[in-house]
Amino acid sequence: MINNKRNYRNFLIIWIGELLAGIGTGMTSFGLGVYVWQLTNSTVDVSMVELAALLPLVLLSPIAGVLADRFDRRLLMIIGDTVSALGLVAMLVIMKAGTIEVWQICLCVGFSSTFSSLLDPAYKATITDLLTKEEYSKATGMMSLASSAKFLISPALAGLALSYFNIELILIIDILTLVITVSVIFAVRKSLTVELVKQGKLHILKDLKEGWLQLNENKGVRKLVILVTLVCFYLGFVQVLSKPMCLPLMDEKGLGIMQTICGCGTLLAGIVIGSGKLSRNYVNVMGISFVVGGAAMVGFGATMIVPVIAAMGFVFFATLPFADTSTNYLIRITIKNEQQGRVWGLIALISQLGYVLAYGISGILSDYVFIPFP
Repeated sequence: MINNKRNYRNFLIIWIGELLAGIGTGMTSFGLGVYVWQLTNSTVDVSMVELAALLPLVLLSPIAGVLADRFDRRLLMIIGDTVSALGLVAMLVIMKAGTIEVWQICLCVGFSSTFSSLLDPAYKATITDLLTKEEYSKATGMMSLASSAKFLISPALAGLALSYFNIELILIIDILTLVITVSVIFAVRKSLTVELVKQGKLHILKDLKEGWLQLNENKGVRKLVILVTLVCFYLGFVQVLSKPMCLPLMDEKGLGIMQTICGCGTLLAGIVIGSGKLSRNYVNVMGISFVVGGAAMVGFGATMIVPVIAAMGFVFFATLPFADTSTNYLIRITIKNEQQGRVWGLIALISQLGYVLAYGISGILSDYVFIPFP
C-alpha cells in the first residue's frame, strides 16, 4: 500500500513536469505557425513546419517503444527532453543572428522532434509501471488534460507573447519548461520502485515483430487503431488550416484566445474523466465521442462566423479526451505490460500516419485547389 501511494505520488510529479513541457511545446507550435504564416503567407510552408515536427515522432516511435521496454523509461524521458531542447536553442541562435529561413526552422524542429520521440511510449508505459488497473482511467484522463494544455493554455500565452514581444521569447519559455521537466523527472527517478523486466539482448527488428504480433492478434485492438488513425487525420487538418483560416478574421491575440476557448472543451472533459467518473461503458463512450466530434468538425469549417467556429471547436475538443481515454483503456488492458512500450510505439506509428497525410495534403489542397476554386 505504501509503495502504491509512493508510485502514485511519483506519477503525479512526472505528470506535472510533462504538463509544463506540454505548455512550452504548445506555445512554440502556435508561435511558429503564426510566425511562418506572417513570414511567407503560405499554407504549404505552415504545413511543412508542422510535418517536420511530426514526421520524426511517427517514424521513430516504434524504435522508441522498443527502447521503452528495454531501458529505464524515466531515463529515456530525461534524454528526450534534454536533447530536444538543443534544437530550440539552435533555432533561437539563428534568429538572433539574423533572418531565419523556413528550411532552417524545419531542420531545427525536426532535430528537436527526433529526440522527443523517446518520450511518448515511455510516458504511456510509465502508467502501467506505477499504477494499478483501477487507476488507469483516471491517469489517462489526467494525461489527456495535460496534453490539452497545448490547446488550452499555450495559444493564449503565445498570442499575448507575440502581441507584445516576439517568437524568440516563446522559444526561451519552451526551453525553460524542458529544463524544469528534466529536473523533476531526475529528482524522482531514484525513488521509483519500478523494476525493469529482464530480457535478452536488444534486437530491434525482433522486438518490433513481437510487438506487431501482440497488436495484430487482437481484432478489436486493430479496429481501435484504425479509428484513432482517422481521428488523427481529421485533427491534422484542423491544426494546419485553423490558423490561416482564422488569421484574416482576427489578430494573433484573438486567435490565441479563440483556440483557448476551444481547448476549454478538453479541459472540461479532462476534469470529468480525471475525477474517476468514467469507469464503464468505454465502447459506447468511444462511439458517441467519434460521432459528435465528426459533426462538430463539419460545423467548424462550414462558417466564417467567429463565435460559431469557437463553439464548434469547443465541442470537438471536448470529445477528444473521452475517445482517447476509452481507446487507451481498452488497448492497455489487452496488451502485456512487458510489451507495452513497443506496442504503443507501433500504435503511434500507424495512427499518426493520419497526421502525416493530413499535414502533407492540407496545405496543397488549400493553396492550389480550394482557394483558386471559383
